[in-house]
Amino acid sequence: MELNSIKNSMPKELYEILEKEVTNLRPAQEKAVKKGLLDGKNLLVCTPTASGKTLIAELASLKSIIEGRGKAVYIVPLKALASEKCRDFRRRYGNIAKIALSIGDTDSADPYLAEYDLIVVTAEKLDSLIRHHSPWISGVGTVVVDEVHLLNDPERGPTLEILLTILKQLLKNAQIIALSATIGNAEELAEWLQADLIVDGWRPVKLHKGIYYDGEIEFY
Repeated sequence: MELNSIKNSMPKELYEILEKEVTNLRPAQEKAVKKGLLDGKNLLVCTPTASGKTLIAELASLKSIIEGRGKAVYIVPLKALASEKCRDFRRRYGNIAKIALSIGDTDSADPYLAEYDLIVVTAEKLDSLIRHHSPWISGVGTVVVDEVHLLNDPERGPTLEILLTILKQLLKNAQIIALSATIGNAEELAEWLQADLIVDGWRPVKLHKGIYYDGEIEFY
């Protein structure tokens, strides 16, 4: 699917940025569009690393922001990853959206975030912001959950599960985009998120599997 085939389904400002870097949508991106990505549908995307999951989240987030349907929060598990994503988003979208990073003090409501459109946070930080009754939370239109398979992590999983449960109650009309390279119970998780499941095995570099023994690798 060529990017220009969905030109009329996204804001002009967004298309003009993406057309400089993207010509054709990758398989998972095409599937997401056909499943209602640009129509506000909840999606759980399970595809390999570097298969284009982030762009799926960006399309949903920036469309919501530009069209005035609400802010976007991008939830990641690690502070370092949050900083990396924030830099990337500012580089690409800094001229059309105000982008903030919120990963610090978990005992603050950070009222300044009300002035921003796309907010990159860790799960722990967003959980804290909700508990501090940050008023801007109600204005969120898109929730992106990166590495959602960490729901199964014994340390981070409980916080993420409670956070998503609260968000589903607080933001009944928000679009949820959950991303992961691998999930064992994808169908069950999609049902819990009330999301359509996108599964695809395409990757930019072919993966070869083999066994290393006695100085040699036997591929199979």
